[in-house]
Amino acid sequence: MRILLFLPLLLTCIALGQEAGSTQEDSLVVVLDFKYLKSRQTIKKENSPTNAPAPDMIAAKNIALRNPRPQGRVGAPDPNTETIDARSAALEKNVQESLSPSTTHVDGYAYQTKIRNAHTQNINVVFWEYQFKERSNPTNVVRRQFLCSTKIKPGKERELLAFSALGPSDVISVDSLTKKSGNLFEEKVVINRVEYADGSILQRKDWNFAEVKLSIERAIRTPWGTEMCRSL
Repeated sequence: MRILLFLPLLLTCIALGQEAGSTQEDSLVVVLDFKYLKSRQTIKKENSPTNAPAPDMIAAKNIALRNPRPQGRVGAPDPNTETIDARSAALEKNVQESLSPSTTHVDGYAYQTKIRNAHTQNINVVFWEYQFKERSNPTNVVRRQFLCSTKIKPGKERELLAFSALGPSDVISVDSLTKKSGNLFEEKVVINRVEYADGSILQRKDWNFAEVKLSIERAIRTPWGTEMCRSL
């Protein structure tokens, strides 16, 4: 299980101005490549709640509570499970479980970026975003933000992969709709925040940690499996 440790904002912060494609010599995190594509994710279904007890099973149990039966032999079956409704409910549950698949498929998008750690400390956590700017309407800018728990040693590169049900944009202009070919969006990846093993933090000047705090709490609410990144 992967555990995320988010460091307090009072720790040392360094201004971050890194954007996709930047090759500044003083950049501590360098974005080497990025892309997105349609994808499908397989999700394991949670166990459905069990069916409510059948009416005559409830009545039988209530009677048993009012009139306790003599202690029987060890391993004797509970008479409540022998009622017609109880047996019918058990059969129906087995049928429904056999018909319902244990997994479901979610269509969405895979977002990828490759970064290099140019710092002297190990990277533990990365906050990054994939930005889309509509070419026909530059004011339409969409940001898909992600949180990644990863270990990147100094001088090493790592590909970050995240899944989201959301694509480039929910709304586009009429001019974009009339275009039959070409990329409708300008794309770039921006590193918003990096947390290092020594407790230092590298954060972009115009990115506000507090604005995504609730999204972060939601993202880390459940235990992490094999995934590296989660959508904010």
